[in-house]
Amino acid sequence: MRKSSTKHMATIPDKYSPDFAERLDRRTVIAKAIVGRIESIETDMGGADSLSHARRSLVRRVVWLEAIIEHSEQQLATGKAIDLGGHTQAINSLLGLYRLIGLERRLRPTETLRDLMYRDDPDPQPAPDRGATVAVESESEAATP
Repeated sequence: MRKSSTKHMATIPDKYSPDFAERLDRRTVIAKAIVGRIESIETDMGGADSLSHARRSLVRRVVWLEAIIEHSEQQLATGKAIDLGGHTQAINSLLGLYRLIGLERRLRPTETLRDLMYRDDPDPQPAPDRGATVAVESESEAATP
């Protein structure tokens, strides 16, 4: 029988802090799964920088619910009994959260070349059109009918 190693087990901090998932040892199985999923969903939503605190919080709830549901499904797959009502409730909760955060991928906001060129200039002047020729009338041409 193979012994389980504690080397790759995650330890949950004694005190809660909002970023504890990000501070998990990324060599652990749970940290790889949780943090990887958080990053993946946030990327699908246009990037973490474009999300409000509330949406980022909902993403974390989604990821942990997924883990709970998958654990329950693993138990079922190995022939162990599960709380079917709790499992169904978790799935329904997950669907509700997915509806709140959105199921579609969103493009990450990007800057145009003009945005990059004039980032530090609050009042950019348009560049002259070097290909156009400007006709200038002299006073004598303008006076002749």
